[in-house]
Amino acid sequence: MKDSKLIVSASPHLWAPDTVSLIMWDVVIALLPATIVGLALFGLPAVFITLTCIFVAVVTEWLCQRVMGRKVTVTDGAAVVTGLLLALNLPSGVPLWMAAVGSVIAIIFGKQVYGGLGNNPFNPALVARVFLLISWPLQMTTWPEPGLGETGLDAITKATPLGVLKEQGIEAASQIPLIHSFLGNVGGCIGEVSVLALLMGAIYLFWKGHITWQTPLSFMAGLAVFTGVFWLMDNTQYANPIYHILNGGFFLGAFFMATDMVTSPITTRGMIIFGLGCGLITGIIRLFGGYPEGVSFSILLMNALTPLLDRWKFTHPVKFGEVKSGG
Repeated sequence: MKDSKLIVSASPHLWAPDTVSLIMWDVVIALLPATIVGLALFGLPAVFITLTCIFVAVVTEWLCQRVMGRKVTVTDGAAVVTGLLLALNLPSGVPLWMAAVGSVIAIIFGKQVYGGLGNNPFNPALVARVFLLISWPLQMTTWPEPGLGETGLDAITKATPLGVLKEQGIEAASQIPLIHSFLGNVGGCIGEVSVLALLMGAIYLFWKGHITWQTPLSFMAGLAVFTGVFWLMDNTQYANPIYHILNGGFFLGAFFMATDMVTSPITTRGMIIFGLGCGLITGIIRLFGGYPEGVSFSILLMNALTPLLDRWKFTHPVKFGEVKSGG
C-alpha cells in the first residue's frame, strides 16, 4: 500500500472560493485601467516595455521552476502580475533590455531564491525597480512627455510633479494643476500617472475582498500627517499633503503593492502600523532625501519589518485556543 500523508488540523474547517490563480488574475483585471491609460499616454514604447516585462517574467519563472525541480505554476498568473507591476513602475523611455533585466531580477532574486510564491519577504516588482533605479539612475529618472510616444534619452521629457517640487521648489510645483495628476496629464512611470484609473482598480479589489482599508488608508494618513506638519510650518517651502498624495507612486504603491498578502502583516494592528510606517518613510525621503519619490523604498523597508509585526505581542494574531490576558 502506498504511504499517504495524514494531515490533522483543528476545526472548524472552512472552505473559501478564492484561489491563488483567481486572486492573481483579479489583480491583473484591477490593473487594466491604469495599464490602458499608461499605454494610451506613452504609446508603443510603453506597449513594448509592458509585453517584455510580462513575457520575460513568465519565462524566467518557468525556467526557475523547471531547474529547481518545482511544480510549474506559471498559469496561476503570479508571474504575469509581477511583470505587469514592474512595467507600470518603469518610465516609458527605458530600453527593452533594462525591462528584461528587471523581470529576471524580480523573479529570481525577488521570489524564487526564497522558495517561490508565498515565501518571499519583499515585493518582487519593487525589488527589481529599486535595483534598476540604483544601477541605472539616469534612464530610470528620464520621463518622456505623455502623448508623444517617443523613447530614448533624446526624447522630449516632462519632469514629474515631485521632481519639479524637489528641483524647482514649491512655486514651480504649484503651477501644475492637481486635476492633471488625477487624470494622468503628467510625467511619471507608465502606471502611476492616472489616479482615477488606479482608483477604479482599487475599488474592484475592495469589491472582490482581496484588499482591506487598513494598509492603504493608514499609508495615506502617515504621509498626509507628516507632510502636513511641515506644510503648516512653512507653506512657502513644502507642498500640501494633497499634492503628495495625488502625485508620484502613492496610489500604485498603497493599493497594489503595500497590500500584497505575502509581504504585509496579517492582523489589523499590524496593517495599520505597516501603512503608517510606509507613509512616514515616504514623507521623509520626499522632503529630505535625495530622491523626489520614496514609495518603493518605504514599502521594501516595511516588508522587512513584517515578520516582527506578525510576532510582536501587540500585533500578532491570537492562536487557536489561546486566551487573551484578562480574558
